[in-house]
Parts: sequence; C-alpha cells; structure tokens
Amino acid sequence: MLLDRDGTLVEDVPYNGDPEKVRPVAGARAALDRLRAAGLRLGVVTNQSGLARGLFTPAQMAAVHARVEMLLGPFDTWQVCPHDDEDACGCRKPAPGLVRAAARDLGTVPSRCVMVGDIGRDVTAALAAGAAGVLVPTPVTRPEEIAAAPWVAADLPAAVDEILRRQAAVAPGTPPWPTSISGSGSRPTRAYGVRPERPAVARRAAAVARTASPGRRGTVLVVRADSAGDVLVTGPAIRAVAAGADRVVMLCGPRGRAAADLLPGVDEVVEHRLPWIDPAPGAIDPYDMHTLTARLAAVDADEAVVFTSFHQSPLPLALLLRLAGVPRVAAISEDYPGSLLDLRHRVPPGVPEAERALSLAAAAGYGLPDGDQPVLRLRTGAVPPPPAWLGPPGYVVLHPGSSVPSRACPPGVAVRIGRTLTDAGYRLVVTGTPQERELTAAVAGPAGLDLGGRTGLAELAGVIANAAAVVVGNTGPAHVAAACGVPVVSLFAPTVPFGQWGPYRVPTVRLGDATAACRDTRAATCPVPGHPCLSAVEPAEVLTALRLLDVPADGARTATAGTAVTATGGSS
Repeated sequence: MLLDRDGTLVEDVPYNGDPEKVRPVAGARAALDRLRAAGLRLGVVTNQSGLARGLFTPAQMAAVHARVEMLLGPFDTWQVCPHDDEDACGCRKPAPGLVRAAARDLGTVPSRCVMVGDIGRDVTAALAAGAAGVLVPTPVTRPEEIAAAPWVAADLPAAVDEILRRQAAVAPGTPPWPTSISGSGSRPTRAYGVRPERPAVARRAAAVARTASPGRRGTVLVVRADSAGDVLVTGPAIRAVAAGADRVVMLCGPRGRAAADLLPGVDEVVEHRLPWIDPAPGAIDPYDMHTLTARLAAVDADEAVVFTSFHQSPLPLALLLRLAGVPRVAAISEDYPGSLLDLRHRVPPGVPEAERALSLAAAAGYGLPDGDQPVLRLRTGAVPPPPAWLGPPGYVVLHPGSSVPSRACPPGVAVRIGRTLTDAGYRLVVTGTPQERELTAAVAGPAGLDLGGRTGLAELAGVIANAAAVVVGNTGPAHVAAACGVPVVSLFAPTVPFGQWGPYRVPTVRLGDATAACRDTRAATCPVPGHPCLSAVEPAEVLTALRLLDVPADGARTATAGTAVTATGGSS
C-alpha cells in the first residue's frame, strides 16, 4: 500500500519544512492501523521539489517525516523525489520511478501495489508503473483528474475500506456446497432443495466420485461468452477454478474462441453462440437451444461457474444448465434467480472485470494457487514467435481499429500518430483485422510495417509479446498486451468505465478526454459528432506516454528507470 504524503496523509502545507505544521487528514491513523492489522506493508511516495529549490533542507524534511510517523505510525519505506520538473528525472510523479522503487524496497512488484493520492500525477505514476491507482480528491484536484481516475474514493478511510473489501473478495472461503460425491452414486443436493437425478447422470456421478483426485471437484464448466478481450480478462478466475478441479471445460462464443484456446487451465472448449449475449443478436432458434442443451449435458459437469460482464444476466444460460442436468450453478446476478442459481454472487460497481470474475470464483471456493498472481496470462506454448522479418524485439505496435466503432482511434489521428512515431525513430508495426487493411496501410505509411489482416489472435499475441509498448484503444489487443506484460498507451474512449476495462496490472498511460459527452453511455457507435473523446489526442502525447513507460526510440526499455530516487525517511 503506497500513499502520497501532502493532501493524502497530512494536510497540504506547501514546501513544509516545519514538523509543527504537520496535521493528519481526518481518520488517517485509524485507517492506516487497519491496513497494518491486515498485514499490508505501507510506503510513502512523495514529490518534494522544495529540496531542489532550497526551501528546506534534508534534515528539516526528515524531521517532518519523523513527525508524520509519530502521529500516524511507522511506514516500511519512504521514497522521495528531490527534483523539480525542469530536472526531467525518472522519479518525479507522474513518472513511475518512485512507485517502482517503493515496490522494490518492500520486496514486491508494482502490480501487487495500490497507490493512493490526491491529484492526477499520483494516479498516472501508479498506472505507469503497473500498480492500481486510487484518487482521493481534495479542493485542489481538477475535475478532469477525477474523471480520468480508474478508482475514486471520498476520503482515505473510504479508500481503505474498499481496498480491504476487494482484497477479501478474491480470497476463497468455504465452498457453498459439498465438494465430494458420495459412493452411493448420488450427486450433492442444491442449496434450494433436492432434485431427482436421471439414472445416466447418477451413474456418471459415481464414476467421477471414483476417479476424482482427493480434495478436487471433478468437472467444472466455466462460461464466458463474449469477445476475445472479455475472455482474456476472465483468465485469472479460470486459473483459480482449474487449481481446484480435475477438468475444466469452457463454453464460449465464436467471438471469444481464439482467446479461449490461449487460456491456461482450460482442458476443452465448447463453442456455441449465445444470442442474448451477442451485441447484434438474432432471433432465438428453439432447435439451436436444444442443441446447446444437449452439448452441455454431454459435458456432464459437476458444477458450472458462469462469468458475465456487469451489464449481462446469467439467468438464461442458468436455465439451460438446469435442463442439461448441471446440479450446481454459480454466477453474479442482480436479478432474483429463484432456483436457477445455487450461488448468487453480487459485486459493487467499479471493480475491474478481472477481479470481478475472481471474486465469483472465490465465492465458489476457488482461489489461485500459491505463486500465481492475479494477472492476465497466456498458455505456455500457445503463442508462436513473430516473423523474423519484423526484426528484434523492441518495436512499438499501433492497433488503430476496434470491433466497436466508438472505441476505435479516429483514422486521421491514427495516421498522425504513426507518422510521429516513425519520425521520432520508433520502429512501428501496425496491426488490424482483414477488414481494416486500408486503415492499417495508411497508418503504417512508408516507414512502418503493415500487418493488417495477416495475424490471427495467437499470431498477434506473438507480435505483441516482442513489442516494447502497444498503442491501442479499449479493445482485445489491449488485453493481449496485458497478458504478455507489455506496457500500453491506452487511447481509451470513456463509453465504459476505465477502472473496469482498462489494461489490468500492466504499466499503462491513459490518453483521451475522460469528460466527453459519451462517458458511461456504453454506446457501440459514437453518439457525439466528431468522436471528441479521442479526436483531440495529439501525437506528442503518445511520445510523452512512451517516455513515461521508459520506451525510448531505439526500442530498448530503460533497465535502470527510477535510479534517481532517494529514500529519506523518519524513524522507521
């Protein structure tokens, strides 16, 4: 847990070198003690340009920090940037150097850190390092900073409440149903009563009981029926299920099949379109539903975990699962499920989609095994290497298109970004679908490499895995980059919340107007003439973002980013 100092832990006194002026913000001590009691290590990351300007001495700053610790308790690390903006260092927020240094000093990595601050610089530094960023606004916080933040809390105690709640939500507890099958051949009863089993199902249950590994839970059907990006963000939850199951079968739709094939932990994929999930749904075909029910029955799952997005209902599929004989079904549902669900889970709005899915898996009794962090990942061996003619790793991938038009970069903006990147000396690779070949050719121009229409999802992942960074909107390749651990310059249209759909636990810089009129409309086609949320993005902003992510024009990421950081603490 990392915290900004002035305005977050203590009242903001500009260039303070006087310990007597230290005043904790309301509720700070109790909130921090709750974090300590929960076993979290705490660090402070703070810009102190008063040192560079000679407004106070290092000794005076140390005295201020000692006073902070006397009032708020000890911190495990203090990371201080002593520079001014003109020094162009790698540690002054919004640069991520302080966050990285604090993570190292705490013996962890930024993706396992949460950073709380009161202005946009704090959140930008956190995201650029790959940490979660929480904004606690004060009167000096600008409205556009609040709009762009992935996570906003009313005050420090509220931020701590939510951090601890989210931490607890992904920790598995006791499964809500029996985890073994009796030798008599009967399946466990449902939470809402006993349902007679068909003889064939009972015989299969007895076979599972004889062959299932001790402490594991037979065959589990997992479901995510959306597009490739949706399937990828569900990956950590599916790995959690796989850690507690003998066999995992995944039901997905045609749009997500290529991503399902890349997920670790999936033993078999069943592909079938769910018309109530598709963005352009067709009519319900009774024969098609009978076919799907038969396919689900053939899986003969011992339980099903249905993952959906926050705006979707799992109940239509839950009914089919009941008809298929699946005895236990878990899902997130705001609607009353009757007897369709054995586990009805609920998640408050704003939680990242990956954590939302993980919380459902945890509620069903499944957790990631030790050593497996809740990040997006691809299956080992599933991603082919990129073609040799792309050259060595370190190029920048620009993916201008999207299957959802409202989230795509405007073509003219994408062309200018491509020209600016190549003019600045970056090796540019442009990717896209076969339908976007004209666009990718224009964006690549004479100096870039055009891969439009030449890669499937696995091949695209191979190209992205060797990139220094990816410039992309809110679309599948952004989540591919997160799964490959590649930094993202996110051209994010605010039609859906960034906190839920931004690249997960990977260094990211967000660009675009988060206050645009399309905000939170979930519109598939831009509802505002001129696509203002992204049309105002300047190519120079992309160059600045790449510098924040330590991606120089030669494509080699800076290995010593943040070495200008100084650690100056109080009594700890």
